[in-house]
Amino acid sequence: MQDFLWRNHSSLTEFVLLGFSSDTKINGILFGVFLLLYIITLLGNGLIITLIHMDSRLHTPMYFFLSVLSILDMGYVTTTVPQMLVHLVCEKKTISYIGCVTQMYIFLMLGITESWLFAIMAYDRYVAICHPLRYKVIMSPLLRGSLVAFCGFWGISCGLIYTVSAMILPYCGPNEINHFFCEVPAVLKLACADTSLNDQVDFILGFILLLVPLSLIIVVYINIFAAILRIRSTQGRIKAFSTCASHITVVTMFSIPCMIMYMRPGSESSPEEDKKLALFYNVISAFLNPIIYSLRNKDVKRAFFKVVGCGKVSG
Repeated sequence: MQDFLWRNHSSLTEFVLLGFSSDTKINGILFGVFLLLYIITLLGNGLIITLIHMDSRLHTPMYFFLSVLSILDMGYVTTTVPQMLVHLVCEKKTISYIGCVTQMYIFLMLGITESWLFAIMAYDRYVAICHPLRYKVIMSPLLRGSLVAFCGFWGISCGLIYTVSAMILPYCGPNEINHFFCEVPAVLKLACADTSLNDQVDFILGFILLLVPLSLIIVVYINIFAAILRIRSTQGRIKAFSTCASHITVVTMFSIPCMIMYMRPGSESSPEEDKKLALFYNVISAFLNPIIYSLRNKDVKRAFFKVVGCGKVSG
């Protein structure tokens, strides 16, 4: 794929990522903030993966999918944040053409995979709440692995379509991308060709990769809430709703900004708004996921205190 794109990219050999600001003081502050967020994101998601691996009580389908989500989040932020941190403190803010293509593809692949994973996680909650006695039988290791492979297939294939459709366009200059990484909408603004076809491709793929999973999640949760209302125990209702509320929060933080970014025409986008949206579904979402979805979970807390030898979790 790289050779094909290299032959079709016209005269540019590198891009300049303008980032957030040209003020060195502001960039210094941003460097400290994003470095802290990045470290906490890696530690939080890494801790989740470690606890799930070490505690046999967390060897359930729900925590299997949570560990996959944590792996995706760690890869997701690592695709963009380290380079962003370097550019915040260095004068040279360039990225090679092939480096830009690679970053774009990996980012899209992980993001699309995560989008479909959220739908799979909603289905997992549906089975757990609506068919509790058959939960572990239905969500067998084979099915879990197949569902994750399904998500990965969409990520690999559609990420490739997105990347190729963007990078086969001619780019003849200027080479300044008004963004902090090589994201499709920002790169397309530099193309010296009509991008209306790309807008249509982005909308169609956005519909398949964002609206379809989101619609499935909505349908699943309608059935889940109907089942929760039939639970006689108040404590049971609260526990079931708490798990669902965490998932809905995470899905909303990720999906809504992505839809705004990828499903609107390129002519309607603002570079500054795009940066804020990208920060939200790339950096902030990955930072908050362990807190919202896992670290507030009693089972995960119990596993953590067991590992560090601090006894049981109260409550």
